Amino acid sequence: MSVEVITILMFATLMGSIAFGHPLAITLAAVATFFGLLTNGFDVPALIGLFANNAWGVFLNYTLVAIPLFIFMAQILDRSKVSEGLFEALYIVLGGLRGGLGMAVIVVSTVFAATTGIVGASVVAMGLMAGPALLKRGYDRSLSAGIICSSGTLGILIPPSIMLVVYGGLTGQKETSVGNLFAAAILPGLLLSGLYLLYVGIRCYFNPKIGPPIPAADRTATVWEKTVMTLKNFVPPFGLILTVMGTILAGIATPTEAAALGCVGALALAAATRKLTWEVITLACVSTAQTTAMIMALFIGGKFFSVVFLSMGGGDVVADVLLGMDVNPYVVFTIMMAVVFFMGMFIDWAAILLVVVPIFTPIAMDLDFNPLWFAMMVCINLQTSFLTPPFGYSLFYFKGVAPAEYSMGDVYKGILPFVAIQILGLAMLVVFPQIITYLPELFFGR
Repeated sequence: MSVEVITILMFATLMGSIAFGHPLAITLAAVATFFGLLTNGFDVPALIGLFANNAWGVFLNYTLVAIPLFIFMAQILDRSKVSEGLFEALYIVLGGLRGGLGMAVIVVSTVFAATTGIVGASVVAMGLMAGPALLKRGYDRSLSAGIICSSGTLGILIPPSIMLVVYGGLTGQKETSVGNLFAAAILPGLLLSGLYLLYVGIRCYFNPKIGPPIPAADRTATVWEKTVMTLKNFVPPFGLILTVMGTILAGIATPTEAAALGCVGALALAAATRKLTWEVITLACVSTAQTTAMIMALFIGGKFFSVVFLSMGGGDVVADVLLGMDVNPYVVFTIMMAVVFFMGMFIDWAAILLVVVPIFTPIAMDLDFNPLWFAMMVCINLQTSFLTPPFGYSLFYFKGVAPAEYSMGDVYKGILPFVAIQILGLAMLVVFPQIITYLPELFFGR
């Protein structure tokens, strides 16, 4: 059986197994085991050795220590309700504008993304706080659902991001180190947040019925009171952002060390708001252990899959097909982005990274693409995986906590414009790659 046929069968088996709902980590490892034995002459000891070496290599990766630390920080912040005060302040400050309450949700989600790095925490928190508030103020249900789901996904992109830590740990290259990825993700994340704000502001300006301003009777706070309220609720999370990102960008701490500082800062914020209890700490530790175990299981299964795939020559088959086309390199780039986008509709982001990064990165290098730019394009593309049906996690996070008035149809309808905005953002980053590369060059040099 030729390598080309085995390559097609391996991917078809993976997608079919996922379609039947089998756990991703087990599916990746099982498919790798079957095709690994098929291509190595059923040499079981050799395959076990390959699996053991790669699993051990994952556990020895120091960069991945940042994962449980960032998750713990996010869990503490989520339970200390840091975002609630900021939402209440911006509710008053921006509520008088058409679409102002929706824009407040986007701003809070952006700040929350920069302190948690976990989509589930952002979407659930904003769904609980803003979902009922937007309904009460007469906002269109589909627009409200789209705002909360899309802005919540910024948590996977704006650093500290678990996805960027995983990507940096996968490649092990200086150009795509976690520090470089964190710096590169800041401006694209703010760009997407700005595009969301622009869309909501323009649409509600021309159609105020879908995003009406708060009545004047409910806006009695003075300018001074608004300023004090905003600063009081903005300074603590912003200080935590500076602690984590500032130490990384200044070269004072590695991402792993900065994650530890972030945990200390999150505990301090929780203590300052009198939300730091043994129950909160216990629940945060349990959730951190569960999430970390899930990510590491995916990491091991995905790593095993990619190693088997590459060792049997599957990577060469894909490279020969893409590089053998007599077309502009950006056509090949578009094909790779389309594959990532399509896989995001069905597969978890971590599994996608573990499968496509070892295959696509060498192709991107052969096409002379900037490795950091290409890495960020993949990660930004994967942000859409949280929104695209049928398995967009943000949609189910929101529906699980939203008031009953929000139907699944409202949610699906609401996210479509924001998926289009994310694709527009990707196109802008193709035209203006400096948006990605400027900060890494500024802080770390070329």
